This record gives sequence, structure tokens and C-alpha cells, in this order.
Amino acid sequence: MDAFDPELSLWQQLAAFLIHLIPSFVLGVILLVAWKWEYIGGFIFTVLGLGLSPWVYMMNYQMNHSIGMSLGIVLMITFPFIVVGILFVLSHFLKKKNTTTNANAG
Repeated sequence: MDAFDPELSLWQQLAAFLIHLIPSFVLGVILLVAWKWEYIGGFIFTVLGLGLSPWVYMMNYQMNHSIGMSLGIVLMITFPFIVVGILFVLSHFLKKKNTTTNANAG
């Protein structure tokens, strides 16, 4: 990883490492939102996955000039976001349905 360059001081390496962790922190915040508000978080994850797909495809196609490989990379990177988003939205509606069913039964 380029953050751990032996020519850099310890503090410069830590700063570079923290910069590389920013996407993970952002995803953690989105996960916390999705955990609290499933519908909103699921929507954000789904839109993020769908929105990043063309960008990831174009970047990889420019590097390897292979449609199949680029699509495979898109599936590996963005498909999990889409699946997680759909699962959060589905969970929201299933909980809503169960709450309504239990309220009507009581």
C-alpha cells in the first residue's frame, strides 16, 4: 500500500493511512443510518451501488479494454451495495407488514 512508504515519517504514514480509510468511515456512517432508518439507508446503499457502477466500469475498461473483465469487477465492487440496499428496504417493509398484522390481530 502506498501509505506505508519507508521514506515517510511515522506521522506521514499514519496520515496517509487515515486518508485511505475515509471511504470506510463513510460506509460506516451509511451503515449506521441504515441500521437506524432501514428505508433511507437501503435507498442510499442502492443508489450508491447503481451510481458507482458506470464509473467503476469506465475506469476499469480504460485500464484493461475488456468488457467481460470490467463487468466482473463492477459486479464485485458495486453489486454488494445494491444487494445490501435491497435487503434493508425489504426488511423495512417486512417489519412494517408484521407491525400492521400484529396490530390488527390484537
